[in-house]
Amino acid sequence: MQQTLNQTSSRREFTVADEYQYDRRSPVRWIISHIMRYPLLSVIAIASNILSNASIAYGAVLIGQGFDLINQPGITSADLRSLALQVFIFFAGLGVFGVSGAFAYEFIAQWVERNTREEMFISLLGKSQTFHNRQRVGDIMARATNDVQQLNIMINPGIGLISDALFSIIVPIIAIGLLNVQLLLVPILFLIVFSFALRSYAIQLGPVSGQLREQFGVMNAGLAEAISGIEVVKAYGQEQSEQRRFLDNARRYRDLFVVQGRVQAQYLPVLLFGVALGLGFGHALLLFRAGVLTQGDVVAFMGLMFLLLFPTFISLFAFVLVQLGAASAERILSIINTETELDENAAGVSQPMHGELVFENVTFSYGDGSGAPVLRNISFRANAGETVAIVGQTGSGKSTLTRLVNRTYDTTEGRVLIDGMDVRDWSLQALRSQISTIEQDIFLFSRTIGENIAFGVPDTTQAQIEQAARDAQADTFIRSFPDGYDTMVGERGVTLSGGQRQRLAIARAFLTDPRILILDDSTSAIDSATEDEIQQAMRRILHGRTTLLITHRLSQIRWADRILVIQRGELVAQGTHDELMTSSADYRRIFARYE
Repeated sequence: MQQTLNQTSSRREFTVADEYQYDRRSPVRWIISHIMRYPLLSVIAIASNILSNASIAYGAVLIGQGFDLINQPGITSADLRSLALQVFIFFAGLGVFGVSGAFAYEFIAQWVERNTREEMFISLLGKSQTFHNRQRVGDIMARATNDVQQLNIMINPGIGLISDALFSIIVPIIAIGLLNVQLLLVPILFLIVFSFALRSYAIQLGPVSGQLREQFGVMNAGLAEAISGIEVVKAYGQEQSEQRRFLDNARRYRDLFVVQGRVQAQYLPVLLFGVALGLGFGHALLLFRAGVLTQGDVVAFMGLMFLLLFPTFISLFAFVLVQLGAASAERILSIINTETELDENAAGVSQPMHGELVFENVTFSYGDGSGAPVLRNISFRANAGETVAIVGQTGSGKSTLTRLVNRTYDTTEGRVLIDGMDVRDWSLQALRSQISTIEQDIFLFSRTIGENIAFGVPDTTQAQIEQAARDAQADTFIRSFPDGYDTMVGERGVTLSGGQRQRLAIARAFLTDPRILILDDSTSAIDSATEDEIQQAMRRILHGRTTLLITHRLSQIRWADRILVIQRGELVAQGTHDELMTSSADYRRIFARYE
């Protein structure tokens, strides 16, 4: 059954049908909503805690009764056997209930970890590109792996031990009261002082736990950046500098552990328990001398008092696990609840595109739109099937302009229209599935070459994959590998040359059969001979598609139907090559530089 609760973040670029909705109003509510997804396991866990503690408490009472029984005249072997059997049954029950409780908590912990990973991954898929541009990958990975695992540990053994400890206090206190209400004096005083000491301990521990999780994220992010940029590190001989940076982060992480250890070293409840045990024994002896208690009552009372040692001692590290888990939950939830800029608009326009593209007075600024505009008042039309080249100096806003087409970003002012409809009115899935982008910085996954080509169309056939590769002039080099299309590509395609990566990206775009194709300097790493072969294939495949072409290749600029000249974020001229050579000094300067 799906649970419907308020959420802080509602806009997402990607959602899953029938996704379970958790209460994300606070970390505590969120954790509880995860646990309560499995109410039967929760009932089994708590019932097992109660019954196991009741078993051991009643076992202590029976042992006390045994001391009174053996001092009675006329005691028979049958009486002793009956009492021994009762003690055996209750302590055996302790084992059975303890095992059932452990199983329940472990299942809950594993399910919560699994579900949290799924929830966070779906959330990350739904975030906008602007969100991901602001994040450090290492910190995100720390939250998605270590912090999520910390939730597992928080539940089992953390919450499991605290729940067991709670009933290890409640049940013995009740049993002591049933034994003799006067015996409650010392246990109740101990419980009051213990509560204040535990609260102080938790208050001191909370900030340290949060800082520990934050510092782990910082350390992990630094490590990930150093490894990702290892080529740059080695090229500039900065190994020692990166080593010092990592050691500084690791030292701060270690120092926080020392602070945590200092807080734990000042844990007072164990000392308080020792004092309470002595006072309780003295009080019981006074009541025995007064004839209020029997010898067996004193033994039973001391047995019940010793049961309070477990919650006193176990709180020392169980609260650490819970505090670390709570800090991890807060870090995870802060990512999940972060508002994203775009919405998938599932109910929007979802139909085949013709490809007519219109920019109407488009202005764009990064962030919240309050900064300096990257693009200002851009207006142009690309008819369906036309190829429009975009030229301009580095940093003039050419790539940013193309990213407004598939809503990687949304305009700050003005509109981008496809087939006469604002791109914001399209279903995001329908919009992006009909637009393909090939950029200069090619990303390939750590999968086979065939899987990388088929990434946008996972249900495609091998024959279609190979045809796309032939169209992109990639088939020959792919077949030169021993495993052909089954060759594994290293992370980000590091095992391939720049030209090979770009040809695979072009093949991937061809296979998606887009109505709008964006080529962002996509042939920059390809030699001239290969480029000629690819351009012949591209001109065949681009027929009937609307294409935005960012390039410095004169051959490609010349066969564009229209050329846009962008300077410092403004459209300063547009027309054919011949028209611009006559009318635009800016274009002549750019063309001369390319030439």
